[in-house]
Amino acid sequence: MNIKINRDALLKPLANVASIVERKHALPILSNILIQGKDGQVQLTATDLEMQVSLSFKADLKEEIATTISARKFFDITRSLPDDCVIDIAIKDSRVAVKANKSRFAIQTLPAKDYPVMTKASSEAVVITISQIQLKRLLKQVEFAMAQQDIRYYLNGLLFEVNGNQLNIVGTDGHRLSFTSIHLDQNYNKTEVILPRKTVIELIKLLNDTEELVSVELYKGQVSFSFNDIQLISKVIDGKFPDYTRVIPEGHNNQFTIDRAQFLTSLQRASILSNEKYRGIRMIIADNNLKLISTNTEQEEAEEELEIQYQQDPIDIGFNVTYLIDVLTNIQDEKVNLAFLDTNSSCLFTIPNNNDYKYVVMPMRI
Repeated sequence: MNIKINRDALLKPLANVASIVERKHALPILSNILIQGKDGQVQLTATDLEMQVSLSFKADLKEEIATTISARKFFDITRSLPDDCVIDIAIKDSRVAVKANKSRFAIQTLPAKDYPVMTKASSEAVVITISQIQLKRLLKQVEFAMAQQDIRYYLNGLLFEVNGNQLNIVGTDGHRLSFTSIHLDQNYNKTEVILPRKTVIELIKLLNDTEELVSVELYKGQVSFSFNDIQLISKVIDGKFPDYTRVIPEGHNNQFTIDRAQFLTSLQRASILSNEKYRGIRMIIADNNLKLISTNTEQEEAEEELEIQYQQDPIDIGFNVTYLIDVLTNIQDEKVNLAFLDTNSSCLFTIPNNNDYKYVVMPMRI
């Protein structure tokens, strides 16, 4: 049983599936990828039992094949071979022989029948379609606000909510919250799942910047994304996401609009001398003027000054500068609007003439 394939045609699909494989696992077979082939089509599958990525591509294939092989070794071998060479993969007994030019490799396998393939849930699904570029943009607008290894496990992911003709995606770590939304072409019953952090990060990597469609199937306890020749199936986080509508403030009347790129570079400069542990920055907002001030334990200080159109209450407020830099890096609009109530309340970031994006950040005492 053997496959012949161009090295460059194999490398990208292999990279896409191998990236979810954990380096160390209690089950040795989970370090492997499943290789299945028939009728000139090869499918690679990888799983960590929480998520599974399958990817198909064409290859010169004479008969049916099925085996599993070390994801890391197979990927490293393929990557190390010369560009555009033809790889001959021969499967015999419990070994795979990989040949290209004058290179030869023999790798151990484990039986395909032992591979723990995840199957789609049998419950009824809510199915929506969205372009790859839109879904990728939406995920990038919120994924940075997800928690990392928080004891409140439901924060270590994104809320993916279909409600009527809206798709809402929300991330929060308890200190900040990012909300983005898009109109769908039909109405759906309210359905929500929490996508795990690893699933979100892999999905962003796999999606292309194209108008090609993604089919999203939301099940009870599972979600599936299908696009191009890729299928990603993932378990969801079992928990209740916080009511984000209560966090997004209304009536913050002290506000100004500012150039996003200019604001971002000023914050990046000011952050150089911020306290490495607390990353605090003061924003002093007065008549047509915004000052950004940071200090550290060595008594060093950075100050940036920006002209703004502002004639409301003066405000002196502190924030974690990383939270401000994150949002300005991940939205691509030219202008951003900041709204405040007072020095002890949250700040609301929005995009002018766009009600579909909101970012809330809590102040910190400096």
